[in-house]
Amino acid sequence: MPRLLRPLLAFAAVALLASACAPVDVLNATISTSGLTIIRDVPYLPGPRHGLDIYRADASAGALPVVVFIYGGSWQSGDKADYLFAASALARRGFLVMVPDYRLYPAVQFPGFIEDAARAVAFARRVAPSYGGDPRRLFVVGHSAGAHIAAMLALDPRYLRAAGMDRRDLAGMAGLAGPYDFLPIIAPDIQAVFSAAADKRETQPIDFVDGHNPPMLLLAGEDDTTVLPRNTTALAAAIRAKGGPVEMKLYPGVAHIGIILAFAPGFRGRAPSLDDVARFIDATPPASPPS
Repeated sequence: MPRLLRPLLAFAAVALLASACAPVDVLNATISTSGLTIIRDVPYLPGPRHGLDIYRADASAGALPVVVFIYGGSWQSGDKADYLFAASALARRGFLVMVPDYRLYPAVQFPGFIEDAARAVAFARRVAPSYGGDPRRLFVVGHSAGAHIAAMLALDPRYLRAAGMDRRDLAGMAGLAGPYDFLPIIAPDIQAVFSAAADKRETQPIDFVDGHNPPMLLLAGEDDTTVLPRNTTALAAAIRAKGGPVEMKLYPGVAHIGIILAFAPGFRGRAPSLDDVARFIDATPPASPPS
């Protein structure tokens, strides 16, 4: 990338990403899709907001680990096409990547978006062999609100069970800058997202820790003022206290957008988040089927 272009691109990409995960056309325009197979708009349920995009590197061989990437956007915005930069990076690391859309507020409130994600994960597990994936190595990866959703799937067994799975079917979960312990809810727009929950503890991943979760990797930036890193440290401590498998890393000097922007070429020096997620997936053994 030309030296003079990089600061301009960085400014534009950060500005677009910071706008509630709005379309990142400037950033994605720099991402090469050469050597990738991308299948768009595969329905996992009937109706709008229920499609997913599938990514695989053409050079990959064998049955690949499957990554369902759940994007953020305060449970109110986002589109799977915006995350070409993240999905292509994961695919080039040798993973079969699926990026689902899901319903957003105000079309749904909690827990509708989690229910959608559970259906998308169950679909990914079911069709993975058709696209060269290994359903025993199924991972959920999320950023921001997407990390909240991914953590709920890993910690509260009801959602995947309703979708015809068991959380033990997950090989692992990786969360980047996730809100896991955010009561009381102060922001009016976030209050509206979760207002349907009579008991707000039902909305919090930390309140479902029981020590029986799949392996979890929790990453956050120490300079994150959007989702405070105490969400990550508190959840990791709670899982450890119950004897569950968890790994945590905090990145100095990294903020909320930087941790996911670092998946894009040209920005990977900001944080090793892509390397850490890829290492976690590669090192985690296949899920043990429920007895």
